[in-house]
Amino acid sequence: MADLSNLSDLRLFVEVIRHGNFVRTATELGMSPSYVSKRIGLLEAELGVRLLHRTSRQVSATPQGEKTYEWARGILDRVRQMQDALAEDASEPRGSLRVSSSFRLGRNHVAPAISLLAKRYPRLDVSLTVLDRPVDLLSEGLDIDIRIGQVPEPHLVAHRILQSHRILCAAPSYIERHGAPAQLSDLARHSCLVFRERDQPFGTWRLTGPRGLESVKVTGTLSSNNNDIIRQWALDGHGIVRLAEWDCAKSLCAGELVQVLPAYRWPADIWAVTTGRLSESAKVRVCVNFLREQLTSGPYALWPTLPAR
Repeated sequence: MADLSNLSDLRLFVEVIRHGNFVRTATELGMSPSYVSKRIGLLEAELGVRLLHRTSRQVSATPQGEKTYEWARGILDRVRQMQDALAEDASEPRGSLRVSSSFRLGRNHVAPAISLLAKRYPRLDVSLTVLDRPVDLLSEGLDIDIRIGQVPEPHLVAHRILQSHRILCAAPSYIERHGAPAQLSDLARHSCLVFRERDQPFGTWRLTGPRGLESVKVTGTLSSNNNDIIRQWALDGHGIVRLAEWDCAKSLCAGELVQVLPAYRWPADIWAVTTGRLSESAKVRVCVNFLREQLTSGPYALWPTLPAR
């Protein structure tokens, strides 16, 4: 019978399955691909089964590997629960936390807030991943996702951080050249700066206005998957953009952007999404509560207040 006294190889195997590649796993964990391959080989030898199909570009689980992956996830989850239960009795939370968020929100607000969190709770080991795509907390091994917009997954728990909306804006220079749209259908003749948002179909803006929920197809000569780029193009006068209130309030107050079609907006609340209730994990509870505090009133707080029209 195999003696799995060391859980590190099981954790490494789970990460390899998640990433589907030795190189990506090694890069994420700060190891060499050869070391990752060697440890997986030792785990296979210890278990007496082949866990992975290997090709030059990727790896995939064998039937035995799939069973091992499910068992390993369960074992590691139980270990984390044990650590959390023990942490309840400690004077401060400890252990590893994997947090994700979108690029702009994560880089400008979540990351500096986590820096403050690390100073207050030095026994926490926090990893922050920023990416502008939907994430699967369970399959990607994430503890908390700080996201904008809806939380449709029924198996997740959403904790509201901040209420906000997306609104339509443009630079004064663009309005001077092209005029402002008078109704939603006018967007079809305007240049719109399209960003691939996590919770929205590409090229379709959903908005709530006087006639309720409406969807409009928008096009333009510029589009990007990076919100910083889209925002800068809007400031440069290239078109109409849809931004969260907290992301454009300062530019509106400074006159760098003006709101168009102010009767239309779309809910874009900020949520901390977890796989369980906060009472189940001390470290997750501390992190969510700290981020809520910092993102609403701390030095890196979001600015939801728009100038009076």
